[in-house]
Amino acid sequence: MFLNINDTFKLMEQLANIAMRQLLDNEAFAADRSLPKPCKTLKNVSALKRDLDARAKNERYRTMFRLTQDERLDGHTDCTLWTPFAKMHVVGQLFISNNYICFNSKEEDLCQLIIPLREVSIVEKADSSSVLPCPVSISTKNKMNFLFANLKDRDFLVQRISDFLQRTPDSSWGDTSPLSLIGHSASSSTPLSSSAGSESVHRGRHYHPGLPTASQGLLQLYHRDAPEDLGPKAMKEKMKEEAWNIHFSEFGRGVCMYRTSRTRELVLNGIPEHLRGELWLLFSGAQNEMATHPGYYGDLVEQAMGLCSLATEEIERDLHRSMPEHRAFQNETGIAALRRVLTAYAHRNPGIGYCQAMNIVTSVLLLYCPEEEAFWLLVALCERMLPDYYNTRVVGALVDQGVFEELTRAFLPLLYEHMQELGVISTISLSWFLTLFLSVMPFDSAVLLVDCFFYEGIKVIFQVALAVLHDNMDALLSCSDEGEAMTILGRYLDNVVNKQTVAPPIPHLHALLTSGDDPPPEIDIFDLIKSSYEKFGSLRSDVIEQMRFKQRLKVIQSLEDTAKRSVVRAMMTESAFSIEELEELYCLFKSKHMTSCYWGSSSSAAERHDPSLPYLEQYRIDPAQFTQLFTTLAPWICGGHTPTLAARLFKLLDENRDGLVNFKEFITGLSGMYHGDMTEKLKLLYKLHLPPALCPEEAESALEATHFFTEDVPRESSFLSDLDILGQQEVTSGEEGKDGGGDSEEKKEEKVKDYRYYLRMWAKEKDPKTETIKDLPRMNQEQFIDLCKTLYNMFSEEPLEQQLYHSIATVASLLLRIGEVGKKFNNGGKKADDAAAQAQPAAQTLAPDPQREDGLGEGASGESQVCRALADAQLEPAPLQMSDEETKDDTSVSSYSVVSSGSLQCEDIADDTVLIGGGEQRRGSVLDVDWSITFEQVLASLLTEPPLVDYFEKKRDIQVKMAACKAQRAVERQTSSASDHELTQHSV
Repeated sequence: MFLNINDTFKLMEQLANIAMRQLLDNEAFAADRSLPKPCKTLKNVSALKRDLDARAKNERYRTMFRLTQDERLDGHTDCTLWTPFAKMHVVGQLFISNNYICFNSKEEDLCQLIIPLREVSIVEKADSSSVLPCPVSISTKNKMNFLFANLKDRDFLVQRISDFLQRTPDSSWGDTSPLSLIGHSASSSTPLSSSAGSESVHRGRHYHPGLPTASQGLLQLYHRDAPEDLGPKAMKEKMKEEAWNIHFSEFGRGVCMYRTSRTRELVLNGIPEHLRGELWLLFSGAQNEMATHPGYYGDLVEQAMGLCSLATEEIERDLHRSMPEHRAFQNETGIAALRRVLTAYAHRNPGIGYCQAMNIVTSVLLLYCPEEEAFWLLVALCERMLPDYYNTRVVGALVDQGVFEELTRAFLPLLYEHMQELGVISTISLSWFLTLFLSVMPFDSAVLLVDCFFYEGIKVIFQVALAVLHDNMDALLSCSDEGEAMTILGRYLDNVVNKQTVAPPIPHLHALLTSGDDPPPEIDIFDLIKSSYEKFGSLRSDVIEQMRFKQRLKVIQSLEDTAKRSVVRAMMTESAFSIEELEELYCLFKSKHMTSCYWGSSSSAAERHDPSLPYLEQYRIDPAQFTQLFTTLAPWICGGHTPTLAARLFKLLDENRDGLVNFKEFITGLSGMYHGDMTEKLKLLYKLHLPPALCPEEAESALEATHFFTEDVPRESSFLSDLDILGQQEVTSGEEGKDGGGDSEEKKEEKVKDYRYYLRMWAKEKDPKTETIKDLPRMNQEQFIDLCKTLYNMFSEEPLEQQLYHSIATVASLLLRIGEVGKKFNNGGKKADDAAAQAQPAAQTLAPDPQREDGLGEGASGESQVCRALADAQLEPAPLQMSDEETKDDTSVSSYSVVSSGSLQCEDIADDTVLIGGGEQRRGSVLDVDWSITFEQVLASLLTEPPLVDYFEKKRDIQVKMAACKAQRAVERQTSSASDHELTQHSV
């Protein structure tokens, strides 16, 4: 397959198109479960190509005959169709799917036929002859007969049709097979319910057959009492109706009608008002959907009405803006019908919900169709004929806007260059396409374009738009700004008139607002349509679809770029990263989210993407993904301690406690590490060793308490800490009681404060309180020891490693002594030996034997200096009993210096502490619950050591980290893809 570059390119186009459509439909990428799985052998890899080719054929088939998205083409074959109206055999192709038999002539517009299987009553093989070889006759319930001939494999074809007919649901057949009705016409008779029963069923329902709009359009309701018009316009309308009646008698009526060039001519001449709803329903394919879903609309209305959502609020807001100049929407009948149709569709398709411009189009549909028909026409418009037009980002209209620009460049190159300079095309085309010219052209004229649109599709809208630009080319070329060009086009469209209309004139609000002293001459809508076919009739629907695909890629990329710019613009004021760095970080953050959708173990990432949120909060990552990004991007790398630090930072950033971090929160944490001053960096590091970032279980595991202490001791420790907290609360409450006792009587006598006092209090509460270093809680001994471990691991790969170890050892010793002094001051009279006895075990967990370090001198490693500092802080060092062999080994070479060449981990310290001191002493030791220090003390102590100040004030470059992250991501994707393929092979 990949030896042919054209096939490869086509395959890539198909895959990209599927991905873009999926992204538009789901607002996020999701795995396509219908694609074939990779097979063991390479010769079967073409299954993917066969599947994509089948998809492309299905798409063309559905587009050609306006069928629903669930229709699957079973096969097609060359044949001829006998056309009784022309008395000739037409060469074309026969298509068979699970619900339809369709025919399309090879010569364009010569003949097209759609036969729903639900309408078929007889399928039989006719007698073959030299003139008519291998014929098949198909008869329908409305007495139409179709004769197909020159079929290559007639027997197989008849068998396939028979199989599909047996699976076709039809209430009129009941349990009887349709093939058993050969020679008999299948009759459909439904029992009529009594009027009393009908009333009881319909009572209380929002939609029922008794409503005026359930059986006729709004125009019929308001014109039925009008006197008969016998003027020339009315006679012209009668002639159109007669022409269509003749057409029905020759070509058939209903879904099985022959559609020929004569049908197209009648549509271009304007559909009579009385037939407009019926023919719109037929040409759009909505009639088939309505026939296969009886009662669906009524049930949907009952489910949807009364529910409150953003869509229903927007619908209520726009109801009275929908054609307010038309009398049909100046009363509750029209407004209620419009409300039901829009609400029902919003409930059917919450992905679209409601979009502005849907109200205008639906209003026009309700003028000519009953409610249920208008609903199914809206379904056809939104889901098939104008795909992706009416979603939250009107992507479909943006895509067609790009197509229109390409067509303008191809057909009107001089005008295109000038219009691009003015930026007019992107402004005008959106309103033209979204409302099918209904909002910019007089109603009686625009409705003729809707006639053509339902028959021809979007190509007629492009043709007319090009014709409008062509007619105003000279005036537009002389324009100097966008406003002037918009005025010219607006006044031109305001004066496009329909001189054949029989309806009473409807004032066009846009025309009233833009009319000047000297209005331009009137333009007949029929002349405009004719001119568009003469000049731009070469446009083909398949070419437009190909152009849509290319523009879809551009629009998606443009929307993503807009989202990225919005995020960067919002974060510029909240972080010190440059624009380029923020853009790179956004891409890395989003790719981490998207990668988990494809290569992750679960689909939770796709489920938690919420497009309704602001761009900053749309993509969110879980703790595992955050740890991966932190490990690669953070400047604080702590070896094996890094995942623990990442988990703590995640807890700190996850303010709403939903287990997810968005891009704004991620950048807030990263910016503090890279661009904060020394105080901000230390404050962040300090917070990472306090709750909620540090849970009690972590602090206990940091000291290896579960390994060293008996089961009773931790309970005692917890009990002591609880008593300590309780005592603090009692002291605090006691102080408050003392302070507030004298004022209690004054408060009772205080007058009721005025509203301004409460407004000031409310404003004070709403103001975000800036956190200062005094607001940070005190750090206890467990947390401080854990902070020392983190600092040790941070320095393991620094060039000035030994100097930093020495500095942190000095600071740790100083802070331990500060904590001891503070404890004595706070307790007010505790003995020093009691304090030393409580401080001893915690320091022992990190401290090696002081005798071991005495002989090492300046050659000692950094960790030993930290541990010595912690040991020196003890007021009464505990005697450690060691064997001579252990002492000899330790003095000859430090146990720490053995591993100092690599990066030491927290676990290394814990392992060494197991070998230090006697087990009995460890079992009897408890933590010092009175010892604590403040952030100011930590900051002041660190400022005394220049190596530490230089380390935290050093500017870090994130560019190198981001480049490494991108390289790692590429490797991960290759590895994951290979492993997925291997897993698939094993499963097969």
